[in-house]
Amino acid sequence: MAPARSQPPTTSAAALDVIYEDNHLLVVNKPAGLATMGDAGRTTLHSVAAAYLKEKYQKPHGVYVGIVSRLDSLTSGVIVLARTSKAAARLNTQFAQHAKSLESESRQPRPAVQQIRKTYLAVARPEPNPAAPLDEGGRLDDFVYKDDRAHRMRTHRTKRDDAKPASLLYQTLHRTDEGNVFAVAPLTGRKHQIRVQFAARGWPLLGDRKYGSQSDWPSGIALHSYRLTIEHPTKRELMTFQCPPPHSWNHVRSKAWTSGLSELSWE
Repeated sequence: MAPARSQPPTTSAAALDVIYEDNHLLVVNKPAGLATMGDAGRTTLHSVAAAYLKEKYQKPHGVYVGIVSRLDSLTSGVIVLARTSKAAARLNTQFAQHAKSLESESRQPRPAVQQIRKTYLAVARPEPNPAAPLDEGGRLDDFVYKDDRAHRMRTHRTKRDDAKPASLLYQTLHRTDEGNVFAVAPLTGRKHQIRVQFAARGWPLLGDRKYGSQSDWPSGIALHSYRLTIEHPTKRELMTFQCPPPHSWNHVRSKAWTSGLSELSWE
């Protein structure tokens, strides 16, 4: 039986799920269905975070919230925001250097130790047609490009002028009747990368209609930013933030995740 769909995310400042906060950082658990940023007047994570800071610190004339990375609207989980322009500049540099290093290493068997590390949780299954099984763990390599007419990304196995290399590592954590639960570490930062690379192999993420899923998912799609490691912009020390997936994942949750997530090959 398909899980019932949950209500839209609560977008009030009081409901913001704060994981960590100091004078320079605001790390939150973004709900699925909330865009990271967008047009003025639209409720986004940026506007909710700004309202939260204004209310908490009684700042009537506005506050600074810097977007240094993004999660798709349909994706939940850990995301870091900057509270000062200094922090934003340093984090932007950090993310840019990280992307550049991954670009040069994307064809290596395994990434070198990085300051920034990201781990996602995803649930996928072969549909609408049978697909070749995925190994217990491994690496996916493609070239991805934007299909403007279809408003989506596409993959290509060989290089083309409008495509960029995309690579990720994955590890199977659990198998259920709903689908397989994977831990995923992107080695490059392409738009919709995890979604399109799994779908290209006939394994779309549950609820991801854009990329071929025919299954419902309670909230957004079955993709959650589980763990993020960054270097603090002023302390210059590595900090790791994580949060479990929301209650909408309960029907595929398993104790096997605990041991699996502590033994990932890339951490």
